[in-house]
Amino acid sequence: MKIVGLNLDIIWKDKLANFQLIEDQLQNQHADIFLLPEMFSTGFCMDAAEVADRNEESLNFLKKISKEKKSAFCGSIPTHYNGKFYNRMYFVKPNAEIGFYDKRHLFSFSGEDKVYTPGKEKVIIHYKGFRFLLQICYDLRFPVFARNNDDYDAILYVANWPDKRVGAWEHLLKARAIENLSFVFGLNRIGTDGNDLFYQESSHCFFADGTEISQKEGNIVSAELDIDQLKDFRNHFQFLNDRDNVSIQL
Repeated sequence: MKIVGLNLDIIWKDKLANFQLIEDQLQNQHADIFLLPEMFSTGFCMDAAEVADRNEESLNFLKKISKEKKSAFCGSIPTHYNGKFYNRMYFVKPNAEIGFYDKRHLFSFSGEDKVYTPGKEKVIIHYKGFRFLLQICYDLRFPVFARNNDDYDAILYVANWPDKRVGAWEHLLKARAIENLSFVFGLNRIGTDGNDLFYQESSHCFFADGTEISQKEGNIVSAELDIDQLKDFRNHFQFLNDRDNVSIQL
């Protein structure tokens, strides 16, 4: 399983320009899954009434490029649904099958919780023999929500995580991999956004023992996920069997 993440310098509030930027970076790239950052079509923007998708324009873009590349695409967008705004992470398969996850933990420090509605479900996507848990940015700080109940093999995090706190991002990604005996692929954006926040290149993929397995070239970060290697590791280190039996109320 090959995953390619695009380290995008997202153009602020300009969907068409970001669609073109993504298509340009996709040239000569091949993968089973392409991963895009949080709010890849607009930047992490609280002006939801202005930027949120109302006609599925970003979803239609994902469906188009998924069909063209014969690959799955995954990333989050601001969207409007039933009178509410959501930070929604789509997983689009080449056969047009669509799954989505609404961000559960909204970033109150930026006022995201005043604009967007939190999701209520933990979402796991099955694709090509892997089970993927979908997570968005601030979710990373809440390990109970991401706890592996032996129901997934990898976590996909997409983010707009600023340089000022990037150390936490990198340490927590590795921690989630180790504690859940899972692959963890965390994709962050790069550049400077419309709020003058800077984002350094900080995308990573970790194996279940905390070893980084990602390769980087230009604005591309990629990783090969071996399900047999993961199964062997879990069979040898059966730490998940000793996990606490906890439940969370959503």
